[in-house]
Amino acid sequence: MFGYSMVQTIRANAGKMDKELRGRILNLYKPFQWTPCFLHKLLEGSFRWFRKLSLIIEFENDCHEAGCSEVRQVTDGRFRHKFRHEFPRISCCSVEVTPKGLEELLSNCSVIRRIYMNREVHALLDVATDAINARDISHGGTELSGEGVSIAVIDTGIHPHQDLSGRIKAFADFVNDRTDPYDDNGHGTHCAGDAAGDGSSSSSKYQAPAHQADLIGVKVLNRIGSGSLETIIRGVEWCIQYNEDNPDAPIDIISMSLGSEAGSYNIEDDDPMVKVVEKAWNEGITMCVAAGNSGPDPQTISSPGVSDQVITVGALDDKNTADTRTDDTVAEFSGRGPTVYGEVKPDILAPGVNIVSLRAPNSYLDKSQKSGRVGNDYFTLSGTSMATPICAGAVALMKQAFPDASPDQLKTLLKNGADLWTDKDPNVYGAGYLNAANTINES
Repeated sequence: MFGYSMVQTIRANAGKMDKELRGRILNLYKPFQWTPCFLHKLLEGSFRWFRKLSLIIEFENDCHEAGCSEVRQVTDGRFRHKFRHEFPRISCCSVEVTPKGLEELLSNCSVIRRIYMNREVHALLDVATDAINARDISHGGTELSGEGVSIAVIDTGIHPHQDLSGRIKAFADFVNDRTDPYDDNGHGTHCAGDAAGDGSSSSSKYQAPAHQADLIGVKVLNRIGSGSLETIIRGVEWCIQYNEDNPDAPIDIISMSLGSEAGSYNIEDDDPMVKVVEKAWNEGITMCVAAGNSGPDPQTISSPGVSDQVITVGALDDKNTADTRTDDTVAEFSGRGPTVYGEVKPDILAPGVNIVSLRAPNSYLDKSQKSGRVGNDYFTLSGTSMATPICAGAVALMKQAFPDASPDQLKTLLKNGADLWTDKDPNVYGAGYLNAANTINES
């Protein structure tokens, strides 16, 4: 076994290859145990030259340009090799190569820090405005509605629903390269409505916290709610670039109701998805990220929610009662901390059970979950996916009240204003139940 070429490559470069990549390559050798020995060399040669690996390559600090140049020398003009995208803000690039190409990269590229599998990322599926006390809040004589604040929803897209009319200010599609807003899954539309729907189709019954905020749709997940590490990074980097191009009307908040199982890196900062959301955070964009739906066991916070900087949102079941906390419970599915890196998470809880929001007609969810329809215009879903944009909507009210507040300041205010449960585990309950009015009025 140890004499095989790729096994030797793994042994020599284990520190530069993430666990998933090492496992993927070693799994290629499993058929050898049922194959005659005289065929092993032929079989190994076949997968070394013809199997394709989708990878994210990270370079050493300040070596992005040199690293991309070295990688291109291996990929350009080679059979089954492709240089896909550069991500200069986090000093990474994405490629498709064969195992033979991976060997060449590790042998010839001197500034590679780490190579990751371009892992799959999924939408996290499995009354709210009143429940978080986010209706009819005034500050400084102004009724807060999210007006003048922009929320980017990085998800499956946004259907141009009546309740969002005139407020989808930009749209980027990293799946099908379309230019007009659409949502072929339905998840992103629901999330957009959770944050910023104005309830015009329901006489304001299903009105979101930031019902006058502007929206930016960033489609990174496909029709069935699946994407990749690469599309997520592209989506977040696009938002950072959007702000550089539109300094007078930037994205203030990003809502990300997606994730993947947290990787077993030494620290969370080694995770490329954590790197890119923290880059956005440091550029002044407040990130609201789902805790994930793998609870109730400990260490079930998804990536990038494991980041110690972003606002990680868990789901609470308010039992459809906005005026009492006595019957509220943490949703069984909501991800619990500590993270796999030992950090206390989630940061806050928001309603995430049986949330009624916007329907995207003829989308994947609309067709596959017809029982979730509420009339012609709305749809019911549960998950930390719903809690996250509800939190983002509340943060939009805070941003309207305190326009100069940084992401760190908004996170602190949000946690300090939460309704507390005495003697409850912060790795289950976070700082408590989001209370928008208390957060804003006590600040």
